[in-house]
Amino acid sequence: MKYFFILFGVLLVTVQSCNLRSDTTERAPMARVNDAFLYSTDIDFSFVQGQSETDSIVYVQNIINNWATTQLLIDGANLNLNKDTQAEFEQLVQQYKSDLYTSAYVEALVNNNLDTSISNQELDDVYTNNKQLFILKEDLLKMRYVNVNSTLSNIDEVKKRFKRFNFEDKVRLDSIAIQFNSFYLKDSIWIKSEQVISKINPLQLGFNKVLLKKPNFIQLKDSLGLYLMQINEVLERGSQAPMQYVLPTLKQIVINNRKLKLIKQLKSDIVNDAIKNKKFEIYN
Repeated sequence: MKYFFILFGVLLVTVQSCNLRSDTTERAPMARVNDAFLYSTDIDFSFVQGQSETDSIVYVQNIINNWATTQLLIDGANLNLNKDTQAEFEQLVQQYKSDLYTSAYVEALVNNNLDTSISNQELDDVYTNNKQLFILKEDLLKMRYVNVNSTLSNIDEVKKRFKRFNFEDKVRLDSIAIQFNSFYLKDSIWIKSEQVISKINPLQLGFNKVLLKKPNFIQLKDSLGLYLMQINEVLERGSQAPMQYVLPTLKQIVINNRKLKLIKQLKSDIVNDAIKNKKFEIYN
């Protein structure tokens, strides 16, 4: 291990003399392990720019230590692993390289050729033909709620507008929402019942959750104030999931199916083109 400390000393002088710049043109090695050499051009010095001299030195030392450890382990493996094991690993390395290159190239081809526009008819077809995939695993609600202080000066107006909830009421409630402790007014969107429970304290503190099982208007109180809730629609676990709720999944299914077809077509085209241009031949 002594030669490592000698190399570190040479390294520190080298690093300091070139002011930790990565544009060194000299090819003098910074470290050696058997027949392998580490050069300054192999190290990304951008990480030490702006760092203290001590931190920079520690950073570079760690790189050399890690490099040396890896090289020593590789050399040890080459000496001690049997030839069959080494051949198997080499085959795995080549296969991984091949998979990496081909996957990246295919992905680039797909990204350049994939049509991502989706018609409503396509979404309808996927939903209709795969209904068994879209069974709810949790209760869904369409609802709205507000949580306000019981002492709010205009609480009667809030209650009236919240219950009626016409267009003018929506605009008004949005405009005074800063007065609410919390609120959710998008009652045309399906949400999980557990999301509702997590936002409304009384439901977490033992109130009967059956309240969320049917459309109704609910008022609940706790130390934080008054909760106004309007349940518009309920879908229980085990029901067919509404298309609106699973729309992102439907779109992903359509895109994934297109990708599979496109990949198959691209691979076929590549082979056919190679045959046509005499780049690929099969000998009898």
